[in-house]
Amino acid sequence: MNNTATKHLPSRPEIPAEFKWDLTGIYNSIELWEADFAKLKENLVEMRDLQPHFLENGAKLLQVLQLKETIGRRLDKLFIYARMHKDENNADPVYQALTNRIQSLAAEAGSAVSFIVPALVSFSREQLNDYASQVAGLELYGHFFAEIDRQRDHVLSAAEEKILAETAEIAEGAGAIFGMLDNADLKFPAIVDENGEEVELTKGRYSTFLESKERRVRKEAFTILYNTYSKFRNTLGATLDASVKADVFYAKTRRFESALQASLDSDNIPVTVYERLIEVVHSYLPVLQRYLQLRKKLLQLSELHMYDLYTPLIPEYQRKYEYREAQELVAESLQPLGEDYIKILRKGYTESWIDVYENQGKTSGAYAWGAYDSHPYVLLNYQGRTHDVFTIAHEMGHALHSYYSNHHQPYVYAGYRIFVAEVASTVNEALLMEYLLRRTNDRNEKLSLLNQYLEQFRTTVFRQTMFAEFEKIIHSEVENGGALTADWFSKQYLDLNQTYYGAETVIDPEIAMEWARIPHFYSGFYVYKYATGYSAAISLSQQILKDGSAARDRYLQFLKSGDSDYPLALLRRAGVDMESPQPIKDALDVFNRLIDEIIAITDISIG
Repeated sequence: MNNTATKHLPSRPEIPAEFKWDLTGIYNSIELWEADFAKLKENLVEMRDLQPHFLENGAKLLQVLQLKETIGRRLDKLFIYARMHKDENNADPVYQALTNRIQSLAAEAGSAVSFIVPALVSFSREQLNDYASQVAGLELYGHFFAEIDRQRDHVLSAAEEKILAETAEIAEGAGAIFGMLDNADLKFPAIVDENGEEVELTKGRYSTFLESKERRVRKEAFTILYNTYSKFRNTLGATLDASVKADVFYAKTRRFESALQASLDSDNIPVTVYERLIEVVHSYLPVLQRYLQLRKKLLQLSELHMYDLYTPLIPEYQRKYEYREAQELVAESLQPLGEDYIKILRKGYTESWIDVYENQGKTSGAYAWGAYDSHPYVLLNYQGRTHDVFTIAHEMGHALHSYYSNHHQPYVYAGYRIFVAEVASTVNEALLMEYLLRRTNDRNEKLSLLNQYLEQFRTTVFRQTMFAEFEKIIHSEVENGGALTADWFSKQYLDLNQTYYGAETVIDPEIAMEWARIPHFYSGFYVYKYATGYSAAISLSQQILKDGSAARDRYLQFLKSGDSDYPLALLRRAGVDMESPQPIKDALDVFNRLIDEIIAITDISIG
């Protein structure tokens, strides 16, 4: 099926079965789902009955931990089955209802098991070790107990924890208000597009307009977007101020030195990792300036403006890939990961892991998901573009990470953390990119691929690090007794843009309002993980290509490790030490090499 060849958006039944995932691997029928739903409710009653005396001895503790696992595994299956069926067609009332029901029961489940960690904190490590030595089966939870012990100083009394839990919804109010304003209430004027037609500017269309080959369109979209945000500057300043203050409040209450330390502590990441990322990226800003010089020359501009950063460097290269062709390209590019990896990848291709084409009501975008007790699943909305080929590689990277982790770790350690989550997907993308660059003899295709690769570096490493630096500045200001206002936010943000881009780019004053439209700023200190994860993945992919089986085996062991150790330890064993500057330097050296490749192809000289 080539869904790109027809204007008709098919209904779900019109999609051939070979291009749809098969969720019977989770439940074979709704009746079986209902039976497990009833069992989960019984499990929650059982857990409440066990709560009062579960620390009396090791056997009772083990019983509670095993029941917690049963609840988690059953809840995962119930939720994923309902939600993924709903994602097939969001208008389907049957799966709307199932999703709503399991969401409500999930909240009950969270409440039912919430007593476990605070109660274990009241136990000393010695008591837990004694229990583990007396009862077979408790030794499995050694890392789980170690994590509780590590965070002991930041867990409060049961009464205080209850108060903090009840304030969470209030603290999330700033982000919720921003979301409603940004997604529902903000309306933008119309602009005249490349075809001379008046089109309403939306957030979704904004990125398309910024890629326009017509500079007037780029500038108009840029100016209108930020002028519209500027009209709400004081409201947006107040919401971000409230979010930052909430981060600082929780950090202080839990006895952390800073909001940054509090955020990183959940992954056991030292603050030096965050600070070193910013430091190394600053040292490579001259390389970013080389890229900006190249961009200005290739676009034949006398001045490079902020609205010129996203338009393709060369005339748009169009190529369509049939879905099966795209699958084969991905499989060929991932050969360096070895026979076992390719065998599992092809298993995913042939055993209905993937939902391929868009249909009426289907959730947009792409993701990889699945339960511990099922194989992974991948949702696509495949259109045949080069971007879609990379999406297959990306999502199958997540899927195989989960597959390896689930098959080599017990449930308690199978779910890997966000800090490492994007490594496997980005390694796949990097291997695909290097493969496509090696195989093509088409000048325009190679330039298009290099453009895409360079933009990934600019937007994922440089841009996300700039965001991370902004977050550090604004939280530090509150911690030092300063006040946050829209004007202050704008000044800090404009100064950062001047630092990162100013040597080669005209820093248009409108960019000072960009802070007002970044939703990640309401999840403090999250974005740095994009930059560190990308850097780790580029370093690992280069090692796999250069060092062969030794690097591959280290990497596959990383995929199998799940959450059995802390992220930095797992990555170190894979071959990247994120406490050192080297992985970030290695990645940015690749960025510099790509610039050289474009210069060689285009014969353009830059300073």
